[in-house]
Amino acid sequence: MPAAFIGHGSPMNTLESNRFTEAWRAFGAALPRPRAILAISAHWFIPSTAVTAMDRPPVIHDFYGFPPELFAFDYPAPGAPEVAQEIVDLLSPAFVGLDQDSWGLDHGTWSVLAHLRPDADVPVLQLSIHSAQPLDYHIDIGRRLAPLRERGVFILCSGNVVHNLRLIQRRPDLAFDWAERFDAATRAVMTSRPASLASLASHPDLKQSVPTPEHFLPLAYLCGLCDAAGEAATPFAEGATMGSISMTSYVLGASAGSPAGKPAAALPEGVPAQQTNT
Repeated sequence: MPAAFIGHGSPMNTLESNRFTEAWRAFGAALPRPRAILAISAHWFIPSTAVTAMDRPPVIHDFYGFPPELFAFDYPAPGAPEVAQEIVDLLSPAFVGLDQDSWGLDHGTWSVLAHLRPDADVPVLQLSIHSAQPLDYHIDIGRRLAPLRERGVFILCSGNVVHNLRLIQRRPDLAFDWAERFDAATRAVMTSRPASLASLASHPDLKQSVPTPEHFLPLAYLCGLCDAAGEAATPFAEGATMGSISMTSYVLGASAGSPAGKPAAALPEGVPAQQTNT
């Protein structure tokens, strides 16, 4: 089963049709039906590692200031308690809590799955991002999760390579120079040596591009999965929006003939790689 990191951007991508959501839909259409989906979202960032283990995970509208249509959005996918237990076993001896009632599916998960699996017909669970652990911890968790791919579980890592809300400008076609530089440096790592993600710590644009870690860290899980597979990742849906948000996404293990395996094919004909529309 493939695995992916998707730059999810604004929650409004749930309802909008743009070149990024079109790429997500193309990827979802090419994806084999998973046994379950494990989402690792930037928005469950807590001081522990936990996995949702309820039969029916609630949909969390973890934002404010958006239109009523977004708060009314539902993604009624079932949970996967048996997969949650498999994850606990894979990550042992590290302590992993089984979450029965404190979380569910946040918008980092359902804003993307609204396009990948619009029928909500596959069980979904989430793994938290441990806020107190260093980068290597998250890469190692990704490595340990690799057997899930062989068991039919699609692993969705959802965040943004560049995510600086303090500097956004409401221009969907804007990408700041520093954001483009850091996005390009990340692309060079992901397409050649994903396990060396820590090398970006010395990049001069890191501070502006990643002022807080939660949106960047989901990428580390895909790096661990890449390392376990001995493969690099393939970018798709490349570009940025609002100046300081990168929407670049990556896939591991897509077949060469799928839209996700060919970056250009995931974009509408004639749309240049750096144009955005969100």
